[in-house]
Amino acid sequence: MTAFSKSQVARQGLYGLLLLAAVFAAYQPAWRAGWIWDDDVYVTNNRLLAASDGLSRIWLSRDSPSQYFPLTYTVLRAEHSLWGLHSSGYHCVNILLHSLNAVLLWRLLRRLEIPGAWFGAAIFALHPVNVESVAWVTEVKNILSLLFYLLSLRAWVEFVAGGRARYYVFALAACALALFSKTTACTLPAALVLTLWLMDKRVDARRWLQIGPFVAVCGAMGLVSIWWERFHQYTVGAAFQIAWPDRFIIASQALWFYAGKFLCPANLTFIYPKWPIDAHHALDWIWPAITLACAAALFVCRHFVPRGVMVVLVFYVAALSPLLGFVMEFTFKYTFVADHYQYIAIIAPCALAAAVLNRGLLRYGARGCVAFRAARVVLLLSLGVLTWRQSRVYADSETLWRANVARNPDAAISHNNLAAALLDKSDFAGAISESQIALALEPESAHAQNNLGLALLREHRVDDAIPHLRQAAALDPGNPNPPYNLGQAMLAKNNFPEAASFFKRAIALDHNYADAYCNLGFALLQLGRVDDAIPEYREALEINPDYALAHNDLGGIYLRQRRLDEALAHFQRATQILPNFAEAQCNLGEVLLLMGRRDDAFAHFQAAVRSHPGFPPAVRRLRELSTQ
Repeated sequence: MTAFSKSQVARQGLYGLLLLAAVFAAYQPAWRAGWIWDDDVYVTNNRLLAASDGLSRIWLSRDSPSQYFPLTYTVLRAEHSLWGLHSSGYHCVNILLHSLNAVLLWRLLRRLEIPGAWFGAAIFALHPVNVESVAWVTEVKNILSLLFYLLSLRAWVEFVAGGRARYYVFALAACALALFSKTTACTLPAALVLTLWLMDKRVDARRWLQIGPFVAVCGAMGLVSIWWERFHQYTVGAAFQIAWPDRFIIASQALWFYAGKFLCPANLTFIYPKWPIDAHHALDWIWPAITLACAAALFVCRHFVPRGVMVVLVFYVAALSPLLGFVMEFTFKYTFVADHYQYIAIIAPCALAAAVLNRGLLRYGARGCVAFRAARVVLLLSLGVLTWRQSRVYADSETLWRANVARNPDAAISHNNLAAALLDKSDFAGAISESQIALALEPESAHAQNNLGLALLREHRVDDAIPHLRQAAALDPGNPNPPYNLGQAMLAKNNFPEAASFFKRAIALDHNYADAYCNLGFALLQLGRVDDAIPEYREALEINPDYALAHNDLGGIYLRQRRLDEALAHFQRATQILPNFAEAQCNLGEVLLLMGRRDDAFAHFQAAVRSHPGFPPAVRRLRELSTQ
């Protein structure tokens, strides 16, 4: 290797590190961000991430709580084994993967001889539209999918250029991994054809045969996703019964919406207002008319439009096509557009913007060169600052939904989710207020009724809570949460038979509802049905081995039955999980005292008092032991 080659390699490495550093700096607010919407489904409440048979169920069953994204869940399972439920680790992985995507995009554009390749990758790396994909843990599926999408494209380019079979095999394998991460990678065959066009290669019968397996794999996964979305995510009902003319209006308007957010990333919102669409109104056809007019103009002028520009435009539309409204997504219940939907598509306009600015560098001489270089620096700094500011919105659930309420105050889901976040922080008055606003916006919202009932229940206004919880159960009979909350209300009224009935109903709707099993065990215990309660507690612990309350309650049963070794094991586990659990510490002390381990018992009674000053059973035992 010559000295020049070594210098060139070092410079390329420096450019790569600069991309990594820029991404981590721009996303600094997300380093220690918390959990937000759907993160409970994908991570915090996803038992597949910790279950002994979780990996096989991820790949070979329908147990995944969302779409069939087995590689995404496998990565999340690996992360869970590394840092449990500490969100910072997940956020840093997302940021790292996004920076790797920027590097891969740079190398791909450079290999395709796109002018300004590094600058295009930097725009992608720092564009604030991508914050939703990077700062939201759940969207690791988006980032992983693009990573393998880019790897597949790069291998395809090498195969087309050199014809080596190993590149083809690698491209097909990477395509499958991209689909296993998120099915929106099904647009890859279109990208392969466009790459051939960009490289000025003939798309003949031989090429179509080579692309065929990609089409087959993508088509199969696309059908799986459509089926899963309809019958597992239940995209059925009035909200998803959208006529095809309306879908065409939605799709055309969405295209321009996404282009506008790329060009001017202002007022970015997690849940955008849902457009009112009615194909019977002539004005609603303005967007389709503009879209068709532009498409016709491009076709007529196709010989005068640079090939690269045509490739960018076609790729942008193709990459967005699965998410434009022709296929129903669950999120269409709330909005027709989302920033993370254009994470793959945005690589095309990033490349075009870089090429345009690079052409300006070369065209206008030394003085113009300085101006264009300054413009590039200002653009990247501006994008980085906007990304940094947008990342702050994703600090935690309350921050996210407060920002969304400010931008989209008429969205009932924003108020509902803010109410849920406030409930988690024990701000019951705030949760009641937000739930009432949500109900005013959407009177038939089961979510709002449940939140309002739960907030009232937490404020010990049991009789006020019950009608709202009953209404929530009636509005959404397939949701296990309203029956569970009704069971809690009955416990508060010491109505243990009805409480047990509601908990059983919740379990019938969700066989993995650990809280329902635990509370059913408690209700049965209060009814004197000890032998029936024990299996319910065991089931709760089978689902969630770290359920401290279930360990404590089951240990209490064994303590009363003088099964001291079993009681000891459960109390020890409860105090390991929650060291400040005063009742468990006190119970552990009682077991140790019965086993003759007085000094150990004394230490746990002290721990109970430290956790809960004045805790009566522990204080009494400490007084007795001190006088002996």
